[in-house]
Amino acid sequence: SPTLQEMEVEVLDTRMCNNSRFWKGEITPTMICFQGRHRGSAPTKVRSRGGDSGSPLVCGKRAAVAGVMSFSSKNATNPFKPPVATSAVKHKKWIWKTLR
Repeated sequence: SPTLQEMEVEVLDTRMCNNSRFWKGEITPTMICFQGRHRGSAPTKVRSRGGDSGSPLVCGKRAAVAGVMSFSSKNATNPFKPPVATSAVKHKKWIWKTLR
């Protein structure tokens, strides 16, 4: 879409995302697992449906970037494969060094 859109999401517990029913241990400490607050809402990686990879995961009243959308399952609304973002906070030193 040529129009900037937003979606309210909820960050999920990493331990839950790593259990055998979800991502089976594939979520590392540098990743953020999340889901849409409204049932059936989720960002998608599939280009034909808009492709949200690289989109910011933003939080707080001052809109700070917490992460960058990384991947999701083929079915973006699959409750057992929630979307995953790369944590900007965990890479803060690298980001500042690169920006300089």
